[in-house]
Amino acid sequence: MKRVYFLAVVSLMIFGISQAHAIQRGDPQRGEELAQTCLACHSADAVNSNPEWPRLHGQYHEYLVKSLQDYKTGRRENALMQQQVQDLSLRDKRDLAAWFSQQEGELYVPRRR
Repeated sequence: MKRVYFLAVVSLMIFGISQAHAIQRGDPQRGEELAQTCLACHSADAVNSNPEWPRLHGQYHEYLVKSLQDYKTGRRENALMQQQVQDLSLRDKRDLAAWFSQQEGELYVPRRR
C-alpha cells in the first residue's frame, strides 16, 4: 500500500512539473495570434525588409522573453519596441517567444552602433 501511495505522489509531482514547464514555455498557437503585429516589422517569412530589425524566427525562447521584458522595463531602449510591449503580460511574452522560437529561419541580429 505504501508503494502505491508513493508512486501516486511521485506521478503527481512529475505531472505538476511538466505542466509548470509547459506554462513557463508558453503556448505557440496563442503566440502566433499575438505575433501578427510583430510581423509588420519582423516579417512573416523570416527575411526583414529593414536590416536594422532583428530576425526573430528560430531565436532562443529565453532570449526573446528577456528582451521583451527589458524593453518593457526600459532596460533596453527603443521607442517603437517600448510602445509595442507596454500592454504585454508575462504570459503574452512567453507565448510570443514559444511561437517565434519554433519558426524556421536564419538568425540575424544587427550590430549596435
